[in-house]
Amino acid sequence: MARILLCDDAEFMRMMLREILEEEGHQIVGESGDGNTVVEQYKELSPDMVILDITMPGDNGILACQNIIEYDPEAKIVICSAMGQQAMVINAIKSGAKDFVTKPFQEYRIKEAVSRVLAR
Repeated sequence: MARILLCDDAEFMRMMLREILEEEGHQIVGESGDGNTVVEQYKELSPDMVILDITMPGDNGILACQNIIEYDPEAKIVICSAMGQQAMVINAIKSGAKDFVTKPFQEYRIKEAVSRVLAR
């Protein structure tokens, strides 16, 4: 399946995402808790997909998304955001993210977003 890079400042969220994605047969190739590190990890690991939180220390998810897309215009990025961050989600999509999932998320929604973005 896909090689996925996770980026969320909450370790609990990364753990939940990891469990859902590994259950689907995906491989988690790296994890990050901030927007600065994830861009370097992307360059180093060349994952098939990135799942990014919006609000994080360092560069936020939108800046990280922009930096990844600048490096690789074909990058497949899914943004996770808390309720009430609709304007930020719109900015993320404009920055190159392919889909978004609102937190707290349902397991099926993560699976659906990952499948849809990987199929592109």
